[in-house]
Amino acid sequence: MTPGGSSSLPGVVVVTGVSRYLGAHVAARLAADPRIERVIGIDLPDPSPEVAGLLEQVERIRLDTGSVSGLLADLDVDTVVHLALVSAPDQQQGGRSAMKEQNVIGTMQLLAACQRAPRLRKLVVRSSTAAYGASFRDPAVFTEETEPREVPRGGFGRDILDIEGYVRGFRRRRPDVTATVLRFAPFIGSTADTTLTRYFSLPVVPTILGRDARLQFLHFDDALEVIHRSVTEEHPGTYNVAGPGVLAMSQAIRRAGRVAVPILEPGLSGAAALARTMGLGRYGLDQVDLLVHGRVVDITRLEREYGFTPRSTAAAFDDFIRAHHGRSVVTREQLAAAEKLVLEQIRRVRAAVREQQ
Repeated sequence: MTPGGSSSLPGVVVVTGVSRYLGAHVAARLAADPRIERVIGIDLPDPSPEVAGLLEQVERIRLDTGSVSGLLADLDVDTVVHLALVSAPDQQQGGRSAMKEQNVIGTMQLLAACQRAPRLRKLVVRSSTAAYGASFRDPAVFTEETEPREVPRGGFGRDILDIEGYVRGFRRRRPDVTATVLRFAPFIGSTADTTLTRYFSLPVVPTILGRDARLQFLHFDDALEVIHRSVTEEHPGTYNVAGPGVLAMSQAIRRAGRVAVPILEPGLSGAAALARTMGLGRYGLDQVDLLVHGRVVDITRLEREYGFTPRSTAAAFDDFIRAHHGRSVVTREQLAAAEKLVLEQIRRVRAAVREQQ
């Protein structure tokens, strides 16, 4: 296949998860493409105020992914873009059980509906480099064929492995459908709001004593570009999608103008506790393991098949820093709570060192 190879353009596109940040931006971008006849966004909750304005040209239907079977057939849908995934459990929304219901069961039901949709010709599924896990056993670089050395500890990574398994089964049953799986590195950029951007917005950043994780990021705008090309071009298969190059954790913290405070790895929960105390998001084991061990993937297949290279990890991170420069990211109360937790971690480190002497 030549880079950017195209076939007949989609007529009716369904995008799942449009009430969320990624889904809303993808649906809006596809709706603005005059080559696409119709974009239908499905999600059960209403969109948040920050993304509601993006959906003016998108037909919205309140459905969950398990209830789309009739919709796909009735509206002659030929393309489905599945983005309705939850990356970390939210105890207020049902915790881990609700997360798995959304990710795994929801995807399984959607794929069953896609299998019965006679006009379906293309399926694009959001995945994640979390499929590789993150541990001290990892290779320096993961390719799409690399098997994880260990099953990911976090629920999101395990969900991703299940989801990709279901997509492989779908491909066998519907070889006439172009199925594209996009393993995204963590998003960053001027507009992205994720657990990692909130982590690097902390005034003091907990790190792991003796470790300097190698990180890759993906600029949010480049993620939109890859999804758009996946819809309008033919790219069957699984692709790593990340910015070229690597940033060490220490480099990223310096670029962000933050102060790193090392903690002992057995006290790793302190990093998650710090974030929760400051109201900066939920941190699951997937995110914690990434911050400890890092993860780097090869994007040769993406560059070859798409004829596109995302901006570098460093450039994407610098765009995030420019957008947040000079912005107050914490209140005095949050800063006081952070200082208290950091001092507690320092006391633990000193006590552990004394015990070893």
